[in-house]
Amino acid sequence: MDNHGVEGGREASMKNKLKVLVVDDDPPMRKLVRSYLEKMGHQVEEASCGAAAITHLSKTRPDLICLDLTLPEFSGFDICDFIRAQPELAKVPVLMISARKLPNDRALAEEAGVSGYLTKPFKPADFAHHVNALLGARKAG
Repeated sequence: MDNHGVEGGREASMKNKLKVLVVDDDPPMRKLVRSYLEKMGHQVEEASCGAAAITHLSKTRPDLICLDLTLPEFSGFDICDFIRAQPELAKVPVLMISARKLPNDRALAEEAGVSGYLTKPFKPADFAHHVNALLGARKAG
């Protein structure tokens, strides 16, 4: 038996995984979010800044976007505005992840069109709850 069946099996299982884009300029935070998402069974792609996120989103449509609020070049608000302005991305859920805890920050995020808001630091269970709720709502809608 050759290895083609094994490789094909891996590719097929990757196709069934939900794709999540993690946008954060902090490598340890990207690594942490990636590890949580992979443990949940999701395929993870990363962008380290707003420009990289926009480039990535022009080529592919993830099932969920985990987006840091404070990024170089473009803020999380700017990226969310971009996402909501693209017909093919407008319904993709966006989980804003931020150390900013002021009520005004959350209100501005909601105004920009985020689907959920999670403050850093967070517990793995809280993160999983937000992700599952957003992906569940996506499947239902």
